[in-house]
Amino acid sequence: MPSHKNLPQPSEEAKQISDKLSRQIRNYLQRHNSMSFSQFMQKALYTPELGYYSNSLPKIGQSGDFITAPEVSPIFSRCLARQAQQVLEQLEHKNIIEFGAGRGIMAGDILLELEHNQQELERYYIVEVSADLKQRQKEHLQTTLSEAWFNKVVWLEQLPSKPISAVILANEVLDAMPIERLRIEPENALQAYVCWNEEKQTFDWDYQRITDKGLQRFANQLIEHIGKVSDLGYETEINLNIGPWLQSLSNILSKGLVLLVDYGYHREEFYQPARVMGTLRCHYQHRAHQNPFFYPGLQDITAHVDFTAVAEAGFDAGFKIAGYTTQANFLMGSGLLEMSVDAEADISKQIKTAQQIKTLTMPDEMGENFKVIALTKQIDNGLIGFKVRDLRHQL
Repeated sequence: MPSHKNLPQPSEEAKQISDKLSRQIRNYLQRHNSMSFSQFMQKALYTPELGYYSNSLPKIGQSGDFITAPEVSPIFSRCLARQAQQVLEQLEHKNIIEFGAGRGIMAGDILLELEHNQQELERYYIVEVSADLKQRQKEHLQTTLSEAWFNKVVWLEQLPSKPISAVILANEVLDAMPIERLRIEPENALQAYVCWNEEKQTFDWDYQRITDKGLQRFANQLIEHIGKVSDLGYETEINLNIGPWLQSLSNILSKGLVLLVDYGYHREEFYQPARVMGTLRCHYQHRAHQNPFFYPGLQDITAHVDFTAVAEAGFDAGFKIAGYTTQANFLMGSGLLEMSVDAEADISKQIKTAQQIKTLTMPDEMGENFKVIALTKQIDNGLIGFKVRDLRHQL
């Protein structure tokens, strides 16, 4: 993983955005003296017009910082559409709600697949707070879909206010939620805060004793699990937003499915004693590194997902845990192989499709790093995406 010192320099326009955001964060620090890492991450990613997910700079694709599965191949989204369709057929009012829609690529491919399969659909809701992304999604979907199917798309800035029956989709949403960072030392358990380092003229880590009872309880359990740590310490993350978010989904979902796709592990694997540096990652121009203070607003900041925590929070919120598996297994169960065979395609297209499938399914690519978890309400049929191999026993 490269040092942030070796990363490419941003453009002047991008630097101005970052400088403006940095000034806002420094002003907050001057007023409040202290800021937890989750507060810093919230501001770095979501400050209106300046945060990474709110500004107009490219994020996804070759000109951005990372690539997502829907951008690799439409087959990914078509498989999600097949799984959604199995549940939509059981709903009286057939809706889809998507979080984290990016440029609208996944939404477009799902809607094309549903139209091709003659699946009824009332609305495709996209929950989007970024005005820039909303505009990009509209432009893409308008050129991709027929007028009738484009008119099914509705943009929301927050969840519907009334209960709804729906399939809720979130691809790479959980990993972008602000997390708390902890440091376990031989004699102490500390929480990461952020300060301004005058000497270096940059934001920096400031570790303080834990005061939150919930975090202290978690730290105690973690110490019991990992055992004695070295003087170098043990750093890790916890996402405290998963529970409230899933509860908000449960509150509005009367019947249906929540399908979450992200990179992560079950708890035993996530908090293994050897993972001393945690999973905090930053993505800038297709390079991964570990410095979240490099040009705030210009890079993605993420952490892997603890899927055991997702399952526990889902259960507490009133969902049934209906399936958990790797992305490769999920795609196989949802029709990947039959979609990949096109006897009429020329050889170059067949080779390109084979490469895309390799990226989506191979263990050293996205196939095993990414997991899929299904939470359901009032749906009892076994889900097709989990019939190849269901790993719920690992949770």
